[in-house]
Amino acid sequence: MARKKLLRKRPHRKIGAPPGTLVHMGEPSQEPITFDVVTYDAEHFSEVTFGIREVERCCGFDKGRAVSWININGIHAVGHIETIGACFGLHPLVLEDILNSDHRPKLEDYGDYLFLVLKIPFYDKEGGFRVEQVSLILGPRFVLSFQETSDPIFAGVRERLRSGKVRGRAMGTDYLAYALIDVVVDRYFTTLESIGDDIEDLEQALFVTPGSDTLESIHHFKREMIQLRKSVWPLREVISGLQRGDSKLVGETTRVFLRDVYDHTVQVVETVETFRDIISVMLDLYLSGISYRTNEVVKVLTVMATIFIPLTFLAGLYGMNFEYMPELKWHWGYFALLGLMLILAVGMLVFFRIKRWF
Repeated sequence: MARKKLLRKRPHRKIGAPPGTLVHMGEPSQEPITFDVVTYDAEHFSEVTFGIREVERCCGFDKGRAVSWININGIHAVGHIETIGACFGLHPLVLEDILNSDHRPKLEDYGDYLFLVLKIPFYDKEGGFRVEQVSLILGPRFVLSFQETSDPIFAGVRERLRSGKVRGRAMGTDYLAYALIDVVVDRYFTTLESIGDDIEDLEQALFVTPGSDTLESIHHFKREMIQLRKSVWPLREVISGLQRGDSKLVGETTRVFLRDVYDHTVQVVETVETFRDIISVMLDLYLSGISYRTNEVVKVLTVMATIFIPLTFLAGLYGMNFEYMPELKWHWGYFALLGLMLILAVGMLVFFRIKRWF
């Protein structure tokens, strides 16, 4: 099973730079940056996608009574992220945090808009576990979402808005932000379900054919749980801050939905903690199994050594080259000694068996 490194060293290219310096801190990417723009209200819906050369078109989508959702796929082009920030009046520190993909989930209130950092988990057996950062800007009539890659994780939300069969079209930007957060939380359930299946397979291998690969897999899952825990615990704080905060950008109707998402986040946290406990128990079982098998081998070797100790003594005794040893002249002395050795060996085996030492 191929494993990717969970802990990557980032180049510290911003040491000594002033706050607000815009430098992309994350995995390099060759994917083209695209902008998915959705504009809607209760009666109308429009959708357009354009490339990086048309980034200035984003500036005209936050006007009017309609809700505008601009999803930016890719954050490695610093100049274009700066252009987006200028269009919507974003603080330089916000742009700096968007470009740094190592942030923990957080919520910041800038008055005119809310800034959220979320972590989306991805997991498959071949590629392993990874986390992608998504940054959200919640404004009065617009929502900006910044993804590291072009993964269509929010395609379901876009399809629901396109169909017009749900209440999302009739509600504001806070409900749209809730829908995006709900997708992120649901992704944790999907990821944990896949990891749970692999943990069950690992648990069976632990009792059937434990080996060095089993220990490596246990340590790998332990590190994955650490990464998940680092992502989901702050996420709970973010949702709690949205639910309990006093920002006018989040309405009372949406807070009801946020409470539901908060409950889901608590379930994710409990599941992560449960998996951590299971993996810790599996590690203890593996070490106990290795210790048990070692003790069994040592016990067998000890029994064999104990049996051969008196036999070695007799062989050594009659192997001495003294001239006056009357037993050496006996006609049946050799066979008598072999018989004595056999009786001693069998007698010790019977004694050990009675004592249940093997």
